[in-house]
Amino acid sequence: MSKAASKAATAVALLAVTGGVVLPAGPAAAASRSVDGVWRTDGYGTVLSIADGHLQTYQTNSVSCLKADSAERASADAGSATFTTGDGTVLTVRPQGSRAASLHVDGSPGDRTLHRVPALPDDCTRPAPTGPVATFDVFWQTFEDNYPFFAAKGIDWHAVRDTYRPRIGAQTSDAELFAVLSEMVQPLYDAHVHIDAGATGCFARIRPGTVMPGPDLDKRVRAYIEKRDLGGRSLRYYAKDRIGYADLPGGQGYLRISGFGGYTDDKNDSYAANSAELRRALDDILTPERTARLRGLIIDLRINGGGSDSLGLEIASRLTDRSYLAYSKVVRNDPADPSGFTRPQPVAVQPAQGARYTGPVAVLTSGSTVSAGETFTQALIDRPGGTARVGESTQGVFSDVLGRSLPNGWEFGMPNEEFRTRSGRTFDGPGIPPQYPEPVFTEDEFGHHRDSAFDRALALLTRR
Repeated sequence: MSKAASKAATAVALLAVTGGVVLPAGPAAAASRSVDGVWRTDGYGTVLSIADGHLQTYQTNSVSCLKADSAERASADAGSATFTTGDGTVLTVRPQGSRAASLHVDGSPGDRTLHRVPALPDDCTRPAPTGPVATFDVFWQTFEDNYPFFAAKGIDWHAVRDTYRPRIGAQTSDAELFAVLSEMVQPLYDAHVHIDAGATGCFARIRPGTVMPGPDLDKRVRAYIEKRDLGGRSLRYYAKDRIGYADLPGGQGYLRISGFGGYTDDKNDSYAANSAELRRALDDILTPERTARLRGLIIDLRINGGGSDSLGLEIASRLTDRSYLAYSKVVRNDPADPSGFTRPQPVAVQPAQGARYTGPVAVLTSGSTVSAGETFTQALIDRPGGTARVGESTQGVFSDVLGRSLPNGWEFGMPNEEFRTRSGRTFDGPGIPPQYPEPVFTEDEFGHHRDSAFDRALALLTRR
């Protein structure tokens, strides 16, 4: 599951109603009252109004404000108030003095900064304009205010508006409007850009020359690996078959991860449920006995549709005995300046309790390594103990997806964050390159019964 479909990625914009509980008087109730008021996020184009345990969100940009969904308070303690959405996502608001607060979305690393404002923006207090022209303007302006990569992709977004806006009028049909919006963003070839126009259609594109992961491809590759690389032996599967493990004859281990979520039958696919299932799987795989004898570990992410970045960090925490920087997150926060970002928020990998494997690792990637599969790969770059990257460049999409609504009821999404290395580098667009390039699951590889990336990784680990 990519972040385009991840609840944690869009929870601030797409909150749903859930039942609350009655809080007792005292410090917890006082903490809850301290979050009351109107808050604007630093970046993310969102305003939150909190009063009497009710949280209402508004999607804002330079030309509009659209009322979004709401949530009811779930709990509070002396330092925070928690809201749980209808889909199970947990949001925690922590006051930091009287004028600032932090917002944590369960399953997303880091926090979002909130600034108290006197009142709702005027646009939020009156009905929003509707119709094709208003829809076009909200769509264009939201990208203008938030999308970080126009310059890197050579796109003049103002020229795009000048080209397409004259084609939109009061009588423009839904089909015509959808075609225009799709044409506008197609040249971005960004897998975290999507449009959901209901019955009119859906739009999504990936980087040219790559294949989006899906069940059919995953099934084909899994069977091929078990037959060719494992000599007919089956992986031991966990987390609804999204994690598989096998010991290799030479003393190495092989860990295949096809996604960072969807691990349980929990209808909400909540982070808490996924995290608990992941811990059970890792406890069974990385036992003290196995980690002591492993001579290397291959982590196969070549067909990985993404999901929760935090689940990737949990796996990384089992592969180190020292804390280190995974990446830093920044968010576009100045609509008038495409180079304006929040201060970098460092995200660290912290060693987990219990058995950990700290020896050499080889990670296999391809253009079908998407989103959280990529942030996990990035989190291994500076891992103590060494990590070799083998295969092909990843897809090139790292940000959480900023989910937005349009005046006509359509939904769309885009990235608005960068994940930066210690030196400030980002991999958005071209993806994380391999240190050891090898073809991945091409028809030539299948036809000649080869898995060059697997063989290269095994050779690297054998020499260690």
